[in-house]
Amino acid sequence: MYLTFAWRYFKAKKSANAINWISWVTVGVIAFATACQILVLSVFNGFEGLVKSLYSSFYTDIKIIPQKGKTFLLTNDQIQQIKKNSGVQVVSLIAEEKALLQNKDLQTIVYLKGVDENYHQVCGVAEKTFVGKFNIGDVNEPGLILGAGIQNAAGVNVSNNSSASELTIILPKKGKVSVTDPLQSLSEGRIKATGVFAIQQDFDNKYAITNLNFVKNQIGFAIDEYSAVEIKLNDPSNLSTIQKQLADLLGSNFKVQSKYEQNSSLYNTMKIEKWAIYAVLTLILFIAAFNMISALTMLVLEKKKDISVLQSMGADKAMILKIFLSEGLLLAAIGAFTGLLMALLICFLQIKFHFFKLQGGSFLIDYFPVKMQAADFILVLSTVTFISFLAAWFPARKAAVQLIELR
Repeated sequence: MYLTFAWRYFKAKKSANAINWISWVTVGVIAFATACQILVLSVFNGFEGLVKSLYSSFYTDIKIIPQKGKTFLLTNDQIQQIKKNSGVQVVSLIAEEKALLQNKDLQTIVYLKGVDENYHQVCGVAEKTFVGKFNIGDVNEPGLILGAGIQNAAGVNVSNNSSASELTIILPKKGKVSVTDPLQSLSEGRIKATGVFAIQQDFDNKYAITNLNFVKNQIGFAIDEYSAVEIKLNDPSNLSTIQKQLADLLGSNFKVQSKYEQNSSLYNTMKIEKWAIYAVLTLILFIAAFNMISALTMLVLEKKKDISVLQSMGADKAMILKIFLSEGLLLAAIGAFTGLLMALLICFLQIKFHFFKLQGGSFLIDYFPVKMQAADFILVLSTVTFISFLAAWFPARKAAVQLIELR
């Protein structure tokens, strides 16, 4: 019944055209704000999914690092206990250190990552190797897989048409510092470029991957000494449970990180940006709320006689309140539904035809990625409903409490 009154008041002609104009402006602003919020959240979801897919090619499900320092000792028994965990699929041992890469007259700083034969199974670097092959070699003849940025910086040749570049790797020796002869603190090894990977600039310009034992020998690691352990799980949905099990197994000297904890700053920044934009767009709804208050206040003045008639027929304050609350929620519903349809249409067109392009041409894709999530739709519609209810409450309350007499 309340919606019937609200619908009649919405359609009926008013004595002042301003009421109609303000009502339609309110609907339009709500529709615009609703569409913008859904579109922005969907685009952020698209970028978040894209970034996560890129970073998941390098970051593993779980990574074990030392609680303090750069290395830790991990016995063979401990490694076997990790492998026996039912949720663990593959374990890869890592030795990592900053190094100087030289190619004739060119040189650059790299993060040299020594990995074992299981590494290609725990992450997607092997799949992202687009030049040459993912071949780490062995301790005597190590192979080097470079990021694309490092390849360009050092002028490394990995072409199949000619011999690959023979590179020099200079690493610091563990525990050896000589003031009189600094060169004694460094080790120098020869290595052959076997492949180039391209994932994302953060990795492409920073990392080079080679044989685990080669790195350990060059630096002077102990037999059971490592920089990290990287793990792939059978079911990533059980990540938190397995993470806790491994933390309990290894003790306080080890830090067990999830994929997202390995780069928490990135994911936290993305979330903050997403909700900051959402908060800014919510301000547009508050603007619509002021329009709604104006429209409903003028409507209350317009319908004084109607209110008096309803009161004389036995309508109480609650009924009058609900009628004008329904009017406000009707305006919100029309605007939200229109905005929802606009957002869905634009999202589907963007997914299918990629109308809206990214500028600059330096990203992996040239269009705005879009990913719609039901939770975003529920959030936006809930926000619209809440703000509209607050905006409609004040004029509706005013209509309910005022005493109007027929003359």
